[in-house]
Parts: sequence; structure tokens; C-alpha cells
Amino acid sequence: MLNKKMKAWDRLEIARMVERPNADEYIKLIFNNFIELHGDRYYKDDKAVIGGIGFLEDIPVTIIGIQKGKNLKENIERNFGSAHPEGYRKAIRLMKQAEKFNRPIICFINTSGAYCGVEAEERGQGEAIAKNLMEIAKIKVPIISIIVGEGGSGGAIALACGDKVWMLENSIYSILSPEGFASILLKDASKAKEVSEVMGITSYDLLERGIIEKIIKEPKGGAQNDIKAVAESLKQNIIQEIKILKNKPVEELLEERYLRYRKF
Repeated sequence: MLNKKMKAWDRLEIARMVERPNADEYIKLIFNNFIELHGDRYYKDDKAVIGGIGFLEDIPVTIIGIQKGKNLKENIERNFGSAHPEGYRKAIRLMKQAEKFNRPIICFINTSGAYCGVEAEERGQGEAIAKNLMEIAKIKVPIISIIVGEGGSGGAIALACGDKVWMLENSIYSILSPEGFASILLKDASKAKEVSEVMGITSYDLLERGIIEKIIKEPKGGAQNDIKAVAESLKQNIIQEIKILKNKPVEELLEERYLRYRKF
């Protein structure tokens, strides 16, 4: 049974746990023969975004994930899961490659938001995210996006604009953090816990509003308590959905994707 009664802040705390499984852990459990590909062909390889090719049982797929670290060293290397423009440009490069070879695309998202430092702005952060939205709308293969932790603002939506968007039960998806929301509207970040209850950031809020299509159940306390079961549930759901999406004519797939986002 899905647990609808938990408070938004409690789910947010679970989503932010350092123990929470990351994209690389799901990739290892769900896909076979994963080969990571690097670089955006413009500037450098952004380690906050991982991506490559692998097999979903016998289906060749492209997998892309926003990756946090498990400790301080890893988080510095991964920039705490906040991608630079080159991370989003790497993602769209891999998506265009997937389109060329007719591979479905699976995205795993866990980020508090895109990196907002000076160097990111100098290299075109806003343009990189906007281009992802525009290009993904035209990609002629199925795209499934799964929020596995935090889904923060444009940093998340740059990969969460496929044909289907799912969330793990204790994940959150929002235009900004509750701390930011409280700071801007109430001028008091200490009210973050209060405002989280009215922001509509939980998987249940978003399913009810039609922003996502599916909630993937987690064990009590979070996915880290039984990652194998969560990964197996994800795998079976992905296989089932990919088979449905692959059977749709390309024109129908693109039209449904377009209409899905126009309704917002």
C-alpha cells in the first residue's frame, strides 16, 4: 500500500538523505552492459550528469542521470548534483545519438537545481536548459523520466520533459526549495517546513494534478532500505511502458508529448 499520510517535509528529508540511492546504483541494478559516455563536445565532461548506453533485458537503451555524491569528496566531484551547462549539453548530445540509433531514453533525476554560479551563467546555463526543452520535444524515440530524489526547478525539468514522468514515492518535484520559497515570499527561510505543506511538492500532490503519471512504491524509511526491490519494480514498469511507447507511430508520440506539456 502506498502511504499518502506522510508530511511533505518528512518526504523531503528522505529525498535528501545522503544514503538515498543515486542514478548509478539504479543503472547497475536495472540495465546490463552499461557503457558510460563522456563530454559535451564543446567544453568538458560534467560529472554531475552521467550517461551512456546499455540493455534493458534485450532492448538497447540510452540512460542519462543526474548524480549526487555519497560523501564530501564525491559531492565536490559531482558538484552536489547541480549540473553546469555542459552537463545538459552532454545529455542532449546523448539523446540525439539515441534518436539516430532508435534507442529509447531513460532519465534518472536527483538534483536540488542547476548550478547557479558565475561560470555556469557565463557558459549559458539558461540557454542550455531551454535548448534541452526544445530539442526533447522533437526527439523521435520514447523518453521516460524518473525523479528518484529531489527534482529541483529547471535543473530537473531539463531532463523531466519526456513522454512519461514518474516519481519514487518519497521524491519531491518543485519550482524551488521550500527554503527558497519561504525566503522569497515570507522573508523567513525558517518557515520552510510550514510552506512545504502548501507547495504541492510530493509525488501524491503531483499525481493528483496530472504533472506525473506514476508513483513507484518505496519501503518504509526510503528506497535505501530495499533498493533491489525498488529497482526491480522500476525495471518491470519501464519494460512495460517502453513496449507501449515503441508501438506508437512517431507522429502520435510527438503529438502526445507536445500536448502533455501544453496542458500545463
